[in-house]
Amino acid sequence: MQNPIKQFEPPNTHRGAVTPWLVLGALLIAGVYYFLPAGVIWTARTLAQDPEPNPLSLVLPEGFKIETYAEDLASPRFMEIDEKHRLYVAESGGGRVLVLIDEDNDGKVDKQVTLIAGLEQPTSLAFTPDKRGLYVAESHQITLLELGPNLEILGRTLVVDDLPAGGRHRSKTVLVGADNKLYVSIGSSCDVCEEEDDRRAAVMQYGLDGSNGFRFAKGLRNAVGMAVDPSSGSIYVSNHGRDLLGDDLPPETVYRLEAGMDAGWPYCHAGNLLDPKFGKTGSCDKVAQPVFQFQAHSAPLGIFFYTGAQFPSRFRGGFFLAYHGSWNRTVPTGYKVVFVPKQGDKYGPEEDFVSGWLDAEQRVNGRPVGFAQGADGSLFVSDDRAGMIYKVSYP
Repeated sequence: MQNPIKQFEPPNTHRGAVTPWLVLGALLIAGVYYFLPAGVIWTARTLAQDPEPNPLSLVLPEGFKIETYAEDLASPRFMEIDEKHRLYVAESGGGRVLVLIDEDNDGKVDKQVTLIAGLEQPTSLAFTPDKRGLYVAESHQITLLELGPNLEILGRTLVVDDLPAGGRHRSKTVLVGADNKLYVSIGSSCDVCEEEDDRRAAVMQYGLDGSNGFRFAKGLRNAVGMAVDPSSGSIYVSNHGRDLLGDDLPPETVYRLEAGMDAGWPYCHAGNLLDPKFGKTGSCDKVAQPVFQFQAHSAPLGIFFYTGAQFPSRFRGGFFLAYHGSWNRTVPTGYKVVFVPKQGDKYGPEEDFVSGWLDAEQRVNGRPVGFAQGADGSLFVSDDRAGMIYKVSYP
């Protein structure tokens, strides 16, 4: 049975109140929005910034603890861990890949090694199946580093070049699938538009050497997070919905990828919501349906399937999501890590796992991004706002 198509309805307003959406509407009618200076973004709310994030202020389920593993990093994004328990970090703000080492096993980083520098917005990493190579995703290309046992780079190969860069979503996410294929997620160049480059708003598939590239899935506005479900080998992605449809539309989504799938953007959102501009004469009947949807503007980044033995067994089967947090919602949302359990063949409802980066006074103490699992089953979480990496353990 197909989901009913939902037509867009304007956000609710209270009579006598001047809301941000009314102000924006007036600007759009006047044509002012299109002539804002470069780099200026309209926002519904300005959030205070707290310069001193404190993991002690973060809230977790009973029995879990969180501590600072590394700090003073420049926008750490996605991470990987090798067989020697060394944590590799894509430091986007520093243009580097760092390796963080806890030599005395005291839960703190004792040694930091710059594996490679001079990169353009490195965001994600992925090991080759034999763990001897590391893929590095920059904003415009994917590079493969051949690694020696002592973190020396034995070779550097440009695997995928000339990726579409610039525009609204510049970062790229790289993943090695269970099928030993290379997957690259490329966000849209805009909030909502018809792209000229069909690699945009899509996930591309390549051979491990970068050959035979083709568009594996499309209609994904900005699928930043990608992860392999270890139980099935399927790839799941976290996807950002479009802006400027109000506080609660469209929902953010998670999709299970299938070859040739179309998630609908820019014509449809979240499986059944017609876009007010691009979907006027269309239909959502044939678009892929999300496996999970949640609060608009949460800005989901990392998605992660936990396989360790340290956490209670209920945390296996579902997935973790990092909500980076909203920039344009009247009441801010996100800024937390949630766990989404699997119930039969369904996912949800979500449960807060780490919260408190947005405090009661709406000060932003951090913005979670990505995950990595330690050899002991602990969970690492990166924070590009605070420049920190946290370690979550149980008990």
